[in-house]
Order: sequence, then C-alpha cells, then structure tokens
Amino acid sequence: MTSAVPAAIHAEEPGGRPITMFGPDFPFAYDDHLAHPAGLGTVPAQVHGTEVAVIGGGLSGIVTAYELMKLGLRPVVYEIAGIGGRLRTHRFPGLPDDVVAEMGAMRFPPSSTALFHYLRKVGLETVPFPNPLSSATPSTVVDLKGHSHYARTPDDLPAVYGEVARAWQRTLDEHASFAEMQKAIRDRDTATIKQIWNELVPRLDNQTFYGFLCDSPAFASFRHREIFGQVGFGTGGWDTDFPNSILEILRVVYTGADDEHRTIVGGSGQLPQRLWEHVPEQLAHWPSGTNLAALHENGTPRPGVTRLHRTAPDNLTVTDTSGHIRTFPAAVFTAQSWLLLSKIECDEALFPIDHWTAIERTHYMASSKVFVPVDRPFWLDPDPDTGRDTMSMTLTDRMPRGTYLLGTDPDRPAVICLSYTWADDSLKWLPLGVSDRVEVMLQSLREIYPRVDVRRHLVGDPVTVSWEAEPHFMGAFKANLPGHYRYQHRLFTHFMQNTLPAPQRGLFLAGDDISWTAGWAEGAVQTAVNAVWGVLRHFGGATDPANPGPGDRFADLAPIALPD
Repeated sequence: MTSAVPAAIHAEEPGGRPITMFGPDFPFAYDDHLAHPAGLGTVPAQVHGTEVAVIGGGLSGIVTAYELMKLGLRPVVYEIAGIGGRLRTHRFPGLPDDVVAEMGAMRFPPSSTALFHYLRKVGLETVPFPNPLSSATPSTVVDLKGHSHYARTPDDLPAVYGEVARAWQRTLDEHASFAEMQKAIRDRDTATIKQIWNELVPRLDNQTFYGFLCDSPAFASFRHREIFGQVGFGTGGWDTDFPNSILEILRVVYTGADDEHRTIVGGSGQLPQRLWEHVPEQLAHWPSGTNLAALHENGTPRPGVTRLHRTAPDNLTVTDTSGHIRTFPAAVFTAQSWLLLSKIECDEALFPIDHWTAIERTHYMASSKVFVPVDRPFWLDPDPDTGRDTMSMTLTDRMPRGTYLLGTDPDRPAVICLSYTWADDSLKWLPLGVSDRVEVMLQSLREIYPRVDVRRHLVGDPVTVSWEAEPHFMGAFKANLPGHYRYQHRLFTHFMQNTLPAPQRGLFLAGDDISWTAGWAEGAVQTAVNAVWGVLRHFGGATDPANPGPGDRFADLAPIALPD
C-alpha cells in the first residue's frame, strides 16, 4: 500500500483478480460495458443528427459528448473556462512540455478501470505517482510536532506507526467486513457486495469518519487517532476528512482508490483534449473521420451557460454568455451542481424539489496547491554527512501538510508541489497571494531541511490554485457529510427518469459529484455512461441484449434506498 503507515491493505492479492471501483453502492461493470464490441447501444435513425446540449467540458462532459456522437447524435458542448475542468494541467513557459503542474487531478488508481479505458483509447502513458513510502518514492520524511523521521520503507518509521497501521486494519476488519468486501469486489460477486453494504449503510450513514475511529477499541488511544489523522493512509493525512461520512472513506478503501496511484505523462489535461479530437472506430450516422471538434464551429465548445429553462414540456432552452439562445430536446449537465444555484438562472421545475434540496446540501471540500519549477531533481543528491537524499517526499503537521517531489531525471528540470491541502488546511491559505504562500512554505521546509536552499533551484514563477475560490467550481470535490446518503442517492439515480413527470425528463446530471466516488475521475466517467444511457432511452433507443447498460441492470443493482 502506498501509505505513510505500513498496512496489510493491498489492491491485489498474489494470484487474485485486481480490485476495481466496482460498487459498492451500484456494482455495475462499467469497464466491461465500455469495452464490449456491441457498443453502448443505438438510437432510431430518425433521431440521428439531433442536437443534445452537454453543459460542462470537463472529463464527464467530454466523455458524454464523445459517446453521444458515436450513437449518431450531435452533442453541443458548453464550456466557460476551457476543456478539461479539474483535469487542469499548467505548463511552465520555457520548460519542456512534460514538466507540468497538475492543478487539479494528478494521481489515478489503477482500480479506475473505466477511466483507463479512455486513457488507452487516446494513447496516454501513465507512470507511478510518488506517494509517501510508495515504491516510486525514493524516500519520505514524516515531520510531526517538530520531530522528523526519515524512511525509505515503512519499517524505517518508529514502532508507533506500525501500531497505527494495525489499528486501522483491525478497525476495518472488525467494523466494516473489509476482507469480505474486497474479495466480493475482486470476484464481482454483486450479491455479497450488496449484502454487506446494505447492512452498513443504514448503520453508518449518520457516523463521521472520526466517530467511526473513536468507536473502535483499536483506536482507543488519542495519540493513535492523531497520528492517523496527520499521516493517514494512501495519500497522506486524512484528518481533514474526519468530519465527513465514514461511508465516503469505506468506498475509497474497499475499491483501492487510495492505492498504487499513477500519473499521466505530460499531464491529465491531455485526456479530455485528445478525446475532443479523437475519431472513433465505430461511428453511427456521421461521416468517417468525424470527431467532436468537427461538430463545433471553429472546433471549440460554445461559451458557458447563463440560463437554463423550459420553453415547452419537452424542450430545454440554453442561453450562453454571448447571449446566444438554443433549444434542445435533451441536455446533460456535468458541471459542479452548485452552479445551478448561483451562476446559472434555472427554472425550479427542472428538477423535483427533493433533488433541489440534494443540490443545496451538497458539501464541497476546499483544496489548494502550490507548485514551483526547479532546475533539476536536486533532492536526489546524497547528503555528504548522512548519505540520505537531500530532500524527501514530506508529510507534516506544519502549514504545507504535503510536499511532493516530481521528477527523477538528473539532466532535466523538475517540479515541486510545495503544498497540497484540503478543507480547513486549504482555507488557511485563501487570503494569501502566491508569493506569500511560497514564503510561508519555504520557511516551513527550512525548519525540516535546514541545509536545503530550495530557492536557489527555482527556474520559473510559482503557480497556485484554491479551488474554493474558483468561480466556476466553488470547491474541489464533493464529500458527503453524515446523513447525506439520501441526497446522494437522489442525484446518482436521477438518470432513471421513467417515474418523473414529462416536464422533468430529458435533463440528466453527470460528473464526479453526482457519483458515489466524488473526487475521483472514475466517478466522472461512470456517471457520464449513466447519462448516455438516459439520453439513449429518452430518444427511444436501446442497448444490445448482449451488453445491457446501467439502466437495464438498475432493478438488480440499485443502491439501497433509506426511508425518509
């Protein structure tokens, strides 16, 4: 496991099938559905060429548009800030194109098999991401309460870290049927997955992550809980997630989302851009060689949306920032759902009132990053006195929280992510400009590495982002609070519209915040596939019997519905 604390939690057992993001709420095999030679379905010939609005040009929107195009429909993508969404890659002027700062998503678990379907399709390469104490990380420093511990493997850390790891493993085994659930996910045993999860959901929906730890005898020690929160598992400290629902955390660990992360060579922003330009092998209606860019004027999306309303029971009318008005028989909304409350003027009748409540109650995590380009990966230089790496991947309780060193070629420039923070830790940075942020971070790093002068290696301007301050996002990713399961259930299942009144049909929700795995690109892809199935059925289409879609399997796999 790529963790700062040693733990017997692995994405794959020797000789076993790999863990995938298969459930637990809705265990539908999205990867198999996407890979099936029959494709995602067909629509009647008389609707070929029909326009469908796709609002949001992030990963979910581009996947939605790509698959709708393959069906023979004409997606019209609206995007206010450039294709990619939170797959936002920054390139430094004057430096090689593959020396990048990933301002949003930067690490992807191999269990994201639907996501990797598209990475393979467009020919993108991935390499291991240097998480703390992973095999891709030469060394890690854990700095807590003014004391630093250098480690190349988990065994190099003080014994208390092993105690914390065992406490977490014991808690998962005794209170969350961890081994049984992972076996069921490996085996794609939907009956067992649903049996375990459907018992846990009503019992744990009201429980915080921290409360779950406190209820475990294995975490009776406050010291152990504190270390676990500051150092964490998988990607670093998770104390910023302590107020969130424990169900959110269990989804992550069950499906290996915190394990064996990989990064996209040249930047994650290439994926939606390449899909925009990709010519599908199988394409209904459209001439050979058609891609999404070809279906849009000047090869670019329409501007962002300012108004969304009904002009007839079966029409949706979209107004964009240029004042252009266009009417569609169907639309898919893939942007952050809070935009429907503030940035976009919406008819209240677009959704049932309980869905509006779910959108209003959505809880987004704040998140910030700061990157600096450097002349080379100087951190690999051996310290002349100790022989250790000059600098290491760092986890700390100081302001930066996590510092990542990105680059291994001694003859090429590299990048340091000086700080990656969430929630309250991110809000501490919000009032500070990029220069002030860098100064505070460099001072913290000087306390940990007094002999290292990072500043003399800088070769370009720093870049930063606070996603909570981004006007078209208002937060980094959704994280359900205790009691939010019912809200998430309403949003995820919205693509099943057969019980909705006619004026509320034809507008579909997608995006990672609609998924059960918010914050992971896999959720963006899965909900895009749901929306595509919804649009297909809305136009009278159907899937091939050999490759049923998520809606076709819904009755068997539907998430448990808690009583109101």
